[in-house]
Amino acid sequence: MTGRPVVVPHDPDWKERAARLRAELRRVLGPVALHVEHIGSTSIPGMAAKPLFDLQVSVLDLHEAERVFGGPLEALGFTMSPYRSDHVPAGLEDDPARWAKRLWTRRGRPEDEVNLHVRVLGAPNDRLALLFRDWFRAHPLAVPAYADFKRRLAGAVRETGDYSDVKDPVVDLVAVVAEEWAAETGWTAHP
Repeated sequence: MTGRPVVVPHDPDWKERAARLRAELRRVLGPVALHVEHIGSTSIPGMAAKPLFDLQVSVLDLHEAERVFGGPLEALGFTMSPYRSDHVPAGLEDDPARWAKRLWTRRGRPEDEVNLHVRVLGAPNDRLALLFRDWFRAHPLAVPAYADFKRRLAGAVRETGDYSDVKDPVVDLVAVVAEEWAAETGWTAHP
């Protein structure tokens, strides 16, 4: 992940554009794609974000998904990334293998650049992506502070990789509070 990160104000059109992308992916990926979700900052009303969509596909088996999804995603302009796992939150004693994923990216299309995260249904990283989104949606008063942090961070670093590395511990903090909320409310990732 290279290049200076750019964070822009929330665009109300993101929701509809992401819905079209989700529908297209459901159509081409078939039944191996159990769920196709809009995640990340563009999925949170009012949240400033990098102008690209994070989408998550939940599957039963990453190897099968890699084999089945490769051709259809390539035809849609996606490239497979070498990143094969997610950051394990600080303080969590967990096997990094449980945080495995496959990542495809699509760039060069300003209206629908995508990071497509393929994760195992029910794995910690599959659940965390949905919890992060849903916690912010349920707590709109937290959105301006996180958005301001992201804008300031984007202005302070030169590379998107550095942006992600610095942002990870803040996401870890949100996850602690979000886990408490999930326990209190009975929230589940895939009802």
